Amino acid sequence: MLNDTINLYAGFDAREEIGYHTFCSSVIHGCSIPISITPVGNALLEGVTMGRRSDESTDFARVRFLIPWMLGYKGWALFCDGSDMLVKADLGELWDLRDPYKAVQVVKHDYRTKHPRKFVGTEMECDNRDYPRKNWSSVMIINCANFSWRCISPSTINDFSGEVLHQFKFLPEERIGELPDQWNWLVDEYGADRDAKLLHWTAGIPAFPHYANAPMADEWAAAALLSAHATTT
Repeated sequence: MLNDTINLYAGFDAREEIGYHTFCSSVIHGCSIPISITPVGNALLEGVTMGRRSDESTDFARVRFLIPWMLGYKGWALFCDGSDMLVKADLGELWDLRDPYKAVQVVKHDYRTKHPRKFVGTEMECDNRDYPRKNWSSVMIINCANFSWRCISPSTINDFSGEVLHQFKFLPEERIGELPDQWNWLVDEYGADRDAKLLHWTAGIPAFPHYANAPMADEWAAAALLSAHATTT
């Protein structure tokens, strides 16, 4: 339906901007319903947040949780890390999985990383520590109207630790819904899966030399080439 527009918020960090544009291109080429894409990052919310903290590896680590506030605690939103992702299916399929009884829906990963360092060889390089519910917040269907989100606002978000935010400790457990793992497939942790619907190179995108031969790098390279060609024709 034309009035059912996906409100997609995608993480933006200028240090991996090529990944952001490749992601957006893959979304647009595959989506069957109207979609609005909004970049999310500290640089775009200057004066609202305190900026990136020393323990945050990207510019959108924290601000993703402000999306319900940005939408006036109304309606629905979809958040994706974006900059290190590629969509291979119709996001309309994911949008159809919205559950009005949940505050958020995520892929509930349970793993220990194979990569003690991430973004190797770039200015973003840092430790890649393990913690419970790691990468749950990298793809979220958000029910912005759920009252549980009202505790998150510009005046409170900087009081919450990354652990509280990314592990959703501010939400009642029964309000955290589950999505199929194909909608946030951690390629560099789980290996190649040609049937995955959303690929996530969480250690580093194939655009970075260290990850040029990462699993399914050919998929990312083909999408990046399509995106680059579209901007020059």
